[in-house]
Amino acid sequence: MHIPRLNVVNPFVFARRAAGLAVFAGVATLGLHAEQPVVAASQPAAPFSSYLNASSPVAFNLSPISSSSDSDIAYSSSTGSAETSAAESFMATTDATQPPPRRRYGRPRYSDGSHNADGSNKWTGEAGVGLTIPVGNTHAYYTPSYAFQVGFGRNFNKNVALLAQFDWDNLGLQGKTINNESELYFGVTGVGLDGHAHDWSFTLNPMYTLSTTGSVGAYVVGGVGFYHKVTDFTVPGSACADYLCEFQYTVNETYDHYTSNAIGVNGGLGFTYKPSRFANERFFVEARYVYTANSQRQGITVANESTPPYGTPALPGSTYTGYNYFPASSHRTTYIPIKFGLRF
Repeated sequence: MHIPRLNVVNPFVFARRAAGLAVFAGVATLGLHAEQPVVAASQPAAPFSSYLNASSPVAFNLSPISSSSDSDIAYSSSTGSAETSAAESFMATTDATQPPPRRRYGRPRYSDGSHNADGSNKWTGEAGVGLTIPVGNTHAYYTPSYAFQVGFGRNFNKNVALLAQFDWDNLGLQGKTINNESELYFGVTGVGLDGHAHDWSFTLNPMYTLSTTGSVGAYVVGGVGFYHKVTDFTVPGSACADYLCEFQYTVNETYDHYTSNAIGVNGGLGFTYKPSRFANERFFVEARYVYTANSQRQGITVANESTPPYGTPALPGSTYTGYNYFPASSHRTTYIPIKFGLRF
């Protein structure tokens, strides 16, 4: 006989399923409440001034008031009212959307030991070579020759500078000067007399550079200083090439020597060229006029001597009997040096 089997429900399984259904129902309920819109309050929040108790500066009145006007705020200080009025006036006259004005930046100012405030170097130097051209009465005795110069100084800014300068301006001698001196010394010409001269100087030279743009510039320069003029006359001589003087060669020996010292001035114009806009070095070319106030001295010339050589003056009233056979050395000296070189 078949007896049917009864299905008995496990109580633990039933409890677990019931708990799962409860959790699912709770989560669904919370989701529905989250989707509902929040209803705004029908009455606006009371301003903070409504909680102030006017009868006491430190007590609070927690009962709300219905008005939220700005007039409810009472200032306890006149200073606060004045500051608020000033702020409101400023905001009324200023466009809040307008950005503040841009700051203006000037030229950079340098404070290191080697630059001026405008960026120029404090110190400057130069070196150049060129040509000396005698002019005026100086040209009657001397001929053009070579020259060179070196200088060092101080830049006070981009325009103004002061240089201490050494110049050597060489000079040749005119042919008639050589012949006249040969007549005075030897009574004849063509005996091999020769000569040369130079004028070296130490000067202080203010310089003003003109404001220009680009690579080409210009400047004006002047100076004053000490000038030392030298004129030498030479004759052929011989010198020994060895200790026993078995081998000899010809040299020019100084036969007569003249000097003249004087204060002189100079002035001129120059041009510069910068190979690069960022370079401090500049090539220059300049021309100056030089005048030295030499003191005229008496002497013997072919025009006033009577019996060469070593004659005595023949001019009426002359009492000079010295040995100055080239008084032109002490004449006032004028020449134009033209030089080019590098300034840094």
